Amino acid sequence: MFVHSNHYVAARAKYFFAAILTLVVLSSIFFGLVYTSAAEVAAPPGASTRVKVTVPESMQTAPFDVDRFLNVPPNFSAAVYARIPKARFMAIAPNGDLLVSQPATGKVLLVQPNKDGDPIISDFVADLRRPHDIVFHTIDGTTYVYIAETHQINRYTYTNGDTIGQNREVLITGLPDSSTPELRGAYGHELKNIALDGNNKLYVSIASTCNACIEDTISDPIRSAIYQYDADGSNQRLFAQGLRNATGLDFIPGTNELWVTVNNRDNIGYPFNDDWDGDGSNDYGKIIPSYVDNHPPDEFTKVRDGGNYGWPFCNPNPNSASGYNDMPYDLDVQINPDGEVDCNAMDRINQGIQAHSAPLGLTFLQDTNFPEPYRQGVTIGYRGSWNRTVKTGYKVAYFPWDSATQTPGDQIDLVTGWLNDETQEVWGRPVDVAVDSEGNMFVSDDTSGTIYKVTYTPPTGPTPTPSVFLPLISNITLINADSDMPISEFDPLENGATIDLSTLPTNHLSIRANPDPAEVGSVRFTYDGDTNYQLENHVPYAIAGDSQGGENYNAWTPTVGSHTLVVTPYTEAQAQGAVGMALTVSFEVTE
Repeated sequence: MFVHSNHYVAARAKYFFAAILTLVVLSSIFFGLVYTSAAEVAAPPGASTRVKVTVPESMQTAPFDVDRFLNVPPNFSAAVYARIPKARFMAIAPNGDLLVSQPATGKVLLVQPNKDGDPIISDFVADLRRPHDIVFHTIDGTTYVYIAETHQINRYTYTNGDTIGQNREVLITGLPDSSTPELRGAYGHELKNIALDGNNKLYVSIASTCNACIEDTISDPIRSAIYQYDADGSNQRLFAQGLRNATGLDFIPGTNELWVTVNNRDNIGYPFNDDWDGDGSNDYGKIIPSYVDNHPPDEFTKVRDGGNYGWPFCNPNPNSASGYNDMPYDLDVQINPDGEVDCNAMDRINQGIQAHSAPLGLTFLQDTNFPEPYRQGVTIGYRGSWNRTVKTGYKVAYFPWDSATQTPGDQIDLVTGWLNDETQEVWGRPVDVAVDSEGNMFVSDDTSGTIYKVTYTPPTGPTPTPSVFLPLISNITLINADSDMPISEFDPLENGATIDLSTLPTNHLSIRANPDPAEVGSVRFTYDGDTNYQLENHVPYAIAGDSQGGENYNAWTPTVGSHTLVVTPYTEAQAQGAVGMALTVSFEVTE
């Protein structure tokens, strides 16, 4: 039997996830603003209101051939604004028109409002090579729209009302993509993202070709880097590296401080000489799903001139005392097992994101008309996981911003619902966010082929009492099934907790769901993706049921390892009626 190292103990001492618990989100509704621990910055209400997505009759093809619902903050609504297959990045034109990139067709589309019906969609530019990011920028009174192709960066002059791109200039050529001879048609992340700062400097993200490889760090140009140019494409220089796939680039409004979102690597090897999964063997270098599910985090970070952010040699570790903030690095056992590259010399990531969330579009809101108090914050589209045991992401996340420290607070969910946590069904994958001059938020979805419009309507007078109160799961409690009493250390059982079976008075346990109101129609327990694990129609709502219809819990013992529990309330028995707000809790079991 291997002795657990300090890394092992630390990993189980504080096991953070980026997605904030439904409990915290709902607390923000009932008690006003929530103060976060990361930067002591006030967080506005999160996605707590389930709304039916309004869909024009002309757009009611799949997935909108049935009613669809999203979760948004109070007083927000959601509607389908346009249907655009494979819609990716967006930009609001100075006159309020919307540009949308469509890499699959080689087009950037113009979406114009139409007071008489559906918006008018036309080709703004066509015959491009997988266009992706779009940025408007004004220099000496001339407004340009920059469009990134996989192999080059273009710009067009823009005058309000233009319906096609004018006066194209090709600013940068020869960027690596799948046509680059040495890559032989293989380039996993060839789409390009860009940003321009207040000094008219252009930044281009050149992502890696691979999951983890050394070749991209010695190529010319480096693939896993951000390069800086003058606004006309001249004077190329390396700005920062070690960023596997920086997809969202934006500057804090009023500054030249660049922040990015990064899709981190997959299938990481376990980096410590100890027994992670409790089977008695050394797990060093092994690909263990319960470890890979949460390592390494995706990234949201400030990028400095000359910075190196670790990839592929070093991976940020979310299991330290600081959690997802300012994470230390572990050696990558597949690329840097002997520490030839010094991970202590790498720039730390400011804010981690739950691994495999796939953060894409990044939008600071401070210079927009998005409703207060959300304006002091930033949104990120999480496209969602493709290979995690329990899916994650599929949402628009929001980070409140501390203007004093210029750092993010703790994440809250702004728009959710594309993923059904219970069934694991996915019907949409958000990519990018853009806000128009009226404060409406547009969200692109490349899977359903949709542009959503999320709109805020200020309340008028007293808030009406809803005709149907949707139940919620406030928290869950670990129960001693011998005494039928809560185990105080786990009342409630928090997200990221570690349950050490050897320290408990018994291994005869149960988990009780605590809904609000206290009695609901039924409660479903989805355990490690098993949607049929347990359905309870009466109090107490227990993961293994009870023997007498009262608080006499059936014994249940979790296995050693990582587990995720989704608890969903319903207004009627047998999981019928309206679905309430579920609670997701992940925990670790050791012995």
